[in-house]
Amino acid sequence: MADPSSYRPAPGTIPVEPGVYRFRDASRRVIYVGKAKSLRSRLNSYFADISALHPRTRQMVTTAASVEWTIVTTEVEALQLEYNWIKEFDPRFNVRYRDDKSYPSLAVTLNEEFPRLQVMRGPKKSGVRYFGPYAHAWAIRETLDLLLRVFPARTCSSGVFKRAGQIGRPCLLGYIGKCSAPCVGRVTADEHRQIIDDFCDFMAGKTDRMIRRLERQMAEASDQLEFERAARLRDDLGALRRSVEKQAVVLTDGTDADVVAFAGDELAASVQVFHVRGGRVRGQRGWVVDSAASAEGTVSEAELVEQFITQFYGPEDAGIPREVLVPELPEDSPALTEWLTQRRGSRVALRVPQRGDKKSLMQTVQRNAEQAFLQYKLKRASDLTARSQALSELQEALDMPEAPLRIECFDISHVQGTNVVASMVVFEDGLARKSEYRRFNMRSTGGDVDWIAEVIRRRFARYLQERTIEAENERAEIEAAGGRARKFSYPPNLVVVDGGAPQVAAAQNVLVELGITDVTLIGLAKRLEEVWVPDDEFPVILPRTSEALYLLQRVRDEAHRFAITFHRQKRSKAMVESELAEIPGLGPARRKALLAEFASLKRLREASVAEIAQVPGFGPDLALRVHEALLAGQATVEPAVNMTTGEVVS
Repeated sequence: MADPSSYRPAPGTIPVEPGVYRFRDASRRVIYVGKAKSLRSRLNSYFADISALHPRTRQMVTTAASVEWTIVTTEVEALQLEYNWIKEFDPRFNVRYRDDKSYPSLAVTLNEEFPRLQVMRGPKKSGVRYFGPYAHAWAIRETLDLLLRVFPARTCSSGVFKRAGQIGRPCLLGYIGKCSAPCVGRVTADEHRQIIDDFCDFMAGKTDRMIRRLERQMAEASDQLEFERAARLRDDLGALRRSVEKQAVVLTDGTDADVVAFAGDELAASVQVFHVRGGRVRGQRGWVVDSAASAEGTVSEAELVEQFITQFYGPEDAGIPREVLVPELPEDSPALTEWLTQRRGSRVALRVPQRGDKKSLMQTVQRNAEQAFLQYKLKRASDLTARSQALSELQEALDMPEAPLRIECFDISHVQGTNVVASMVVFEDGLARKSEYRRFNMRSTGGDVDWIAEVIRRRFARYLQERTIEAENERAEIEAAGGRARKFSYPPNLVVVDGGAPQVAAAQNVLVELGITDVTLIGLAKRLEEVWVPDDEFPVILPRTSEALYLLQRVRDEAHRFAITFHRQKRSKAMVESELAEIPGLGPARRKALLAEFASLKRLREASVAEIAQVPGFGPDLALRVHEALLAGQATVEPAVNMTTGEVVS
């Protein structure tokens, strides 16, 4: 545990200008990023009486070994730099406004000739219009099921769409009236585009106009004695009204707004966001975050609001609305408002609702946040206790100077010595840190012991190399305002190899050769779950019910899963390359182009000659040759032979 006074800047050396600061630990890893109107005032508060600090802040300043800062001109620049650094370095003590899943949206692929309606997750793409996000994918499908009878747009994948066009028959949705079947020419591209435009207008809030139009068409059909058409329009009208009922009007002025509320304690906070578009709630998001380190003590709602806005609206595809309603305005709300306005390209209002519909909606979001936080505490209480217990048990069992907050595990995967790969998984505070997973293609030949030695050598050689580079270029890195973080320059507290005494001995020899002495090494043998320690004749036996053994098993199993996945990908690619290599006239560049276009041998076999010919570098003759060769290879089956009589078995 470091003493903050050991790295406190000399009096008068901290500037009074606005800027962004970073705390680093002994391994030069960024553990906290913050901004301030006055760097001197803010940083001095971290070096006050340590007993008076908030527990999480106290943990941060005692974990840190140095602090550095960058001066900026305005608060808006500080906001942008703070966001960039948090995104770049992912500091442990900053609030992380993310959870373990991406929220689905209803996407309309307007960039296609025949746009498609689909559920889509992940980053937003150019040329696609999004509605949402929604809390559950089933909510989108339920809405679509109601609306497709009124807006019979395409929902099928490209493969299904092409096959339907080739055989001249639509899918089931085309037969039951929930798709206009543009794949077989029942509607033209322009007519299908009009259906899509009407759907987008309806989802954007223009519901009254659509309902009035259907009512008028139903009355006209009835007057003309077209009762079947009138009945169908009546059913369509009912579907629209049921869909509208699911999206109740919450803001009568029809505005676009995000409503944000928080609930929590000094250690964690629940965040709830309602996305209101056109006056209706179109989506909801919620997650729980750790409270940020704050020199002033308990983290206030205003500080949570500031952290939320800079991180949630930082990405380019954040979808900033015209209004952001929050429970409390942060101190630098004018700078935040200007920053949001610049990112959106038009004015954004950041305000606290005082009365009326917006106040009522804020209270609803607040109740959701409180309920979500209650569920989180009930669910996570035992998990948090178990993780802490597991790390303490490991520290005691392995006689480590401190708890293994960062664990790295290595595993090898191969089939009879072919396509050999290795995996490295990282657990921090007992949780998987997937952004820092690594995988390796093995270069040496031999066996598991040689491959373990190779992967350990490559990982820690990179650690020594990057640590040296960072030490030499420390000042340049600070002035560059956040260059790419070198992930291998962070050493683990504990290294786990999958295997017994031989694998541990091989890894230990490499660490001694490289001069690594501050990393604990163990091996976990699968058969009896024995923990092997270097230079010990007998393994350490952890109790079967211990949290420490359970954590080691999870780390080892995750390394095995990650290695197996990479091995299968490599083996599959090698098999495809091998089969394509036998086709005359198909060189490495064309094989690569085919794989990039079709991704798998199965999809390539299902492709037509015309589809193959569209790949760059392919003409009709070569496409026909590839198509015939793949079909012939698929049809070739080795005959079964009776080993006694030598006869072919039919």
